[in-house]
Amino acid sequence: MPAQVGPIANEQEGLLAYLAQMRYGIRLTAYGLTDEQLRAAPSASELSVGGLIKHCASTEEGWIALIRNEPQDVDYERYAENFRLLDGETIEDVFAHYDRVAEQTEKTITELGNLDALVEIDHSVPWNRKDMTHWSVRWILLHLIQETARHAGHADIVRETVDGATQYPLLAAAEGWPETPWLKPWSKA
Repeated sequence: MPAQVGPIANEQEGLLAYLAQMRYGIRLTAYGLTDEQLRAAPSASELSVGGLIKHCASTEEGWIALIRNEPQDVDYERYAENFRLLDGETIEDVFAHYDRVAEQTEKTITELGNLDALVEIDHSVPWNRKDMTHWSVRWILLHLIQETARHAGHADIVRETVDGATQYPLLAAAEGWPETPWLKPWSKA
């Protein structure tokens, strides 16, 4: 996927394209990392590249389930597990799950076809606004873009701390861009 979103024909297509671009950006932070590096939490927080990607997949899955009016079980103890790769869990598992979530998001939004559709706010969790009763589907997509972009930034910092790699050299390596005087594709040290 190129570094820029391509032409868009309408708002729904644009929101889905930007969400896909943010997913691509966070996934790219795992490019070329070992299992140990994917689990590393080298900064002041407990965040790891693998855990951040897993969290974004889980978060998107939850919001899309909300749009589909599917029951959700909020388990605060398991919530922390969404920020780390568990024993035996691989990045390939996480990517496969994220792919399924992305497909479900695309399908749900396309079938619904109404960004103004209202979704009831779950007030049982402390992070949701108490002064509103509904989100629009548009708001949820914008929130998912924001959430994924925020965590992609976290993953960028963790990745750079792990091995010095940054977004554009990783993009260049993943996409086979030629080396230029101002950009050298990332390669394993």
